[in-house]
Amino acid sequence: MSSRFTSQPTNSNAKPATALLRVLSAAAIAVLVFTTPTAAQQPARKAATARPAQSLRDASLEVRLAYVRRLLRLSPLVDGHNDLPWALREEKETPRDVEAYNLRRATRGMTDIARLRRGQVGGQFWSVYIPGDIRDSGYARVQLEQIDIAKRVIAKYPDVFQPAFTAGDVRKAYAAGKIGSLLGMEGGHAIENSLGALRAFYDLGARYMTLTHNVTLDWADAAGDLPRHNGLTKFGEEVVREMNRLGMLVDLSHVSPAVMSDALNITEAPVIFSHSSARAVTNVPRNVPDSILARLPKNGGVVMVTFVPGFVSQKVADHSAALTALRDSVAKRYPNDNDAQFKAAAAWRQSHPTPIATIADVADHLDHIKRVAGASHVGIGGDFDGITETVQGLEDVSKYPDLLAELVKRGWTDTELRGLMGENVLRVLTRAEVVSARVRQIRPASTRTIDQLDRKITP
Repeated sequence: MSSRFTSQPTNSNAKPATALLRVLSAAAIAVLVFTTPTAAQQPARKAATARPAQSLRDASLEVRLAYVRRLLRLSPLVDGHNDLPWALREEKETPRDVEAYNLRRATRGMTDIARLRRGQVGGQFWSVYIPGDIRDSGYARVQLEQIDIAKRVIAKYPDVFQPAFTAGDVRKAYAAGKIGSLLGMEGGHAIENSLGALRAFYDLGARYMTLTHNVTLDWADAAGDLPRHNGLTKFGEEVVREMNRLGMLVDLSHVSPAVMSDALNITEAPVIFSHSSARAVTNVPRNVPDSILARLPKNGGVVMVTFVPGFVSQKVADHSAALTALRDSVAKRYPNDNDAQFKAAAAWRQSHPTPIATIADVADHLDHIKRVAGASHVGIGGDFDGITETVQGLEDVSKYPDLLAELVKRGWTDTELRGLMGENVLRVLTRAEVVSARVRQIRPASTRTIDQLDRKITP
């Protein structure tokens, strides 16, 4: 909404794709794509590090799509962030009703089973998001409800979804033709300053936690709020250490650059950004600065590029900023006059249509992160069902192959594409599991509190 680990080298001197691919028609490639997995896998293994031949790069979209669909039969596409559980909670007619929101039919949102299949999704982190400024009985209760919704969705369609808690679980689900389904918490406010709550959420299946959402916490600054701590507090550092011990991925989407830097200093495992893009391409607070991208090879982490129009297109971001400034100005000019404010904003939008973000904009972010951090440190985190506007060409979960086809046109190798699709984030998850197994042998569960660490109150 949304460690010390050396990166895998990429093959910069990769051989061209086979001569066969240079001359294959779309129909011929389609035959290769949709034959049995055994028949389809062998040629791809031979050319696993190949850079697409110039003829393929210049080929039609149909041919490039057939090519990437074949790759998707060999490696799982793992998306880092989908807000379907919150969309279910907020459904106007039947809120929280998993039975009524039938994924076997076309939904009003961006996610259903038919479109997941067309998108060839093999693994999904389902976001169990809760707002950082929610007015309710408590963050933890709402978080439990969101985990319950997500688990009920997964259980309702056992032929489609398979619960996953490890990288190996995702691969097993993919091999069985199912979507390995993990849970990702969005916002450390859900733990209510309690490491015990953090451990309980891990035991319920959460495999990453975004340290903040849009609101600065008692122990971490958010990108979308005023900073209070200049990064992580001592308790915030303890949260990161305990996540390492558990094997829960530290997600740095939504946090301030100072928190990103502090987390990279503290963590023993690779980090992720479950749904962020590159600030050098689109200068908004939610994106990742180059100074942080440059540190990812040493850490081993992954930025999972998101499809939020205002995060991938500078024109869209500038338009949104201008509209916000206009609304603020109008509110001051016509205080307590909602009708005048609405009409002024509507007139401005009429003469200033919203620019369109395109699939090429998303690819520009992927190219940039690949240049700065390396191809081993990039992934996909669409943020579907957590956004109201979409990128042209990436309107729903069926469109991932179209993005990969755009990257084929830009010369991405098979190894780079498979890393982006999911191999990179599965490597990160595997490494976090290894770190956890080691740390659990030498460090017990932390019992330290925010009062002890930050408020200097002794028990």
